[in-house]
Amino acid sequence: MSFLSILFALLLEQARPLALVNPVHNGIRFWVRWVIRNLDSGKPHHGWMAWSLAVTVPAVVVFLVHWLLVWALGWIAAVVWSVAVLYSTLGFRQFSHHFTLIRDALLAGKEDQARACLAKWMHMDASMLPRSEVVRHVIEYSVVSAHRCVFGVFAWYSLLAVLGLGPAGAVFYRVGEYFYRHTHRLRLPSEPPISPALQANAAQAWAIMDWVPVRITALGFAFVGSFEDAVESWRQHEAQFPGDNDGVVLSATSGAVGVSLGEKDRFGSGQTPQPVHLHAVVGLVWRNVVMWMVFLALLSLARLLG
Repeated sequence: MSFLSILFALLLEQARPLALVNPVHNGIRFWVRWVIRNLDSGKPHHGWMAWSLAVTVPAVVVFLVHWLLVWALGWIAAVVWSVAVLYSTLGFRQFSHHFTLIRDALLAGKEDQARACLAKWMHMDASMLPRSEVVRHVIEYSVVSAHRCVFGVFAWYSLLAVLGLGPAGAVFYRVGEYFYRHTHRLRLPSEPPISPALQANAAQAWAIMDWVPVRITALGFAFVGSFEDAVESWRQHEAQFPGDNDGVVLSATSGAVGVSLGEKDRFGSGQTPQPVHLHAVVGLVWRNVVMWMVFLALLSLARLLG
């Protein structure tokens, strides 16, 4: 069931990407912000209460609907529900559009256009960035987005699906990621502030729930890229910066494709980022997707034969 659900969700997402502004994501944004607005009193225990309510309630609702469909209509209806949930939580095209625009601009020699697209995507001043720094930022943001929007979803969905919780894992992971991102973004003067206690709770919860997925993603990049270089870069990073989850993905990417990432070559000691490395990163991500699908297909076959 997991293999079919992910396969159909990926095909649907490639054929008809979900718009950046859509009712599902708007509903989650409203829910998370409503919970924070009503429960964030500045105390740690209220922060944990807000996180627990905001993140677990949507996952529980998805789980209950899943088993209601299994009980009332059968597993085919549950697969359709899983496809719909995964379609809403996977976000391949939510970042690949920006990636493609910047890559095409760089390959056409339109560096100013590439900088403008990067500034719009990452909400940063990119007007003075050299070509290599534009490429570096694109690679770093793309692989972290690929992890959070694709491979992290795969990991949590597959884990909880095996435990009989249906697609609840995908929702739990993406809502947790949005909760962390929302509490740590720059706020407008008109927006209510987020207490330091809630920010600390959100960061701690996100670090815990993303610890295993980032290492699965890093291992996947190592398998489909340069294995020894990826593992060595990953090992060195873990020794210097323990607990940096995003850094695990970036260091593995650096070794897998042989490119230096991070400020002052923090990740790896490969080549200076160039547009050719963008093609290497695209191949790395898609090979990891294929490896995931083969793995899930083998698991599904083993369950059928068993």
